[in-house]
Amino acid sequence: MPTESTLLLVLDLTGTFVFALNGALTAVRAARLDIVGVVALGMFTALGGGVIRDVLLDALPPATFLDWRYLAVAAAGGLIAFALSRVLDRLAFPITVLDAIGLSVFAVLGASKALALDFGILQAILVGTITAVGGGTIRDVMVRRIPTVLTSELYAIPALIGAAGFAAAYAWGFAGTAALLSAAAVCFVIRMIGVGFALNAPKPPGQQLDS
Repeated sequence: MPTESTLLLVLDLTGTFVFALNGALTAVRAARLDIVGVVALGMFTALGGGVIRDVLLDALPPATFLDWRYLAVAAAGGLIAFALSRVLDRLAFPITVLDAIGLSVFAVLGASKALALDFGILQAILVGTITAVGGGTIRDVMVRRIPTVLTSELYAIPALIGAAGFAAAYAWGFAGTAALLSAAAVCFVIRMIGVGFALNAPKPPGQQLDS
């Protein structure tokens, strides 16, 4: 039986790999970069949110630079996306599902780390959300487009709800793996509902009419 710490590490590395894959695919589609650019963008997507989290929490140096496995997994995701981009383009929905898993994992783990370091509930929710969406925001800025999190679909909102769900469970004395997985599952379901029904966060009334 894996220990709780092992399970959390596996989840964290899984999220890292998925985000690297998605970020590198974005580089192939949107920017048509060479192998260095593709892998670098994948790694920024995978690791950016965690680095921002650790800087905000003053947990330095960031975990990314303390454990070689994060860099290795992120690089592997970028290389796989570069080598198999044509195949992966035909797997758009599975990639979206995996990305939702990564979003969910990062949101709850970010909140969990903040709470473990004795930060408040609101700060933990904010950090969890930033951890989940930070890498994708860096990716979009680097390919010179408005970040997806600001313009389309339910993305930041599920992360916010997932982080808040775990923070609430923690405040009520439930801080174990079950609480983490439950909060991540809620985030995942909301994200996939948004994808399935093409739901977007509310916009100003004028924009609703123009769109």
